[in-house]
Amino acid sequence: MLLRLNVADHRPLHEQVAGAIRRAIAEGECVPGDRLPPARDLSQALGVNVNTVLRGLRALRDEGVLEFRRGRGVTVAQGAGDRSALLDRIREVLADAERLGYGKDDVIDMIRGVT
Repeated sequence: MLLRLNVADHRPLHEQVAGAIRRAIAEGECVPGDRLPPARDLSQALGVNVNTVLRGLRALRDEGVLEFRRGRGVTVAQGAGDRSALLDRIREVLADAERLGYGKDDVIDMIRGVT
């Protein structure tokens, strides 16, 4: 898995790490069940602190994209590609809403009204 961070990106490094892993999953470099390299190896490859990598990995775990298993490391969760793509679209909708002056609660109310 080849991950790169954009030094010109304004987002925090842990978000960039999570985004790079999301891209790898979306592009098929990592498929459900694949084991990720250890956080220490990822941090060395990316040139960032291991805690930064761990924070990005935990965010992906909380989103359901990755699974942490004792003794087995970090693996890509089943359905991670679909979930990752959906979360990216949600982020885009929230960014569009923010540009138009709407908050998250406004968007949630809109979604509830669409059913």
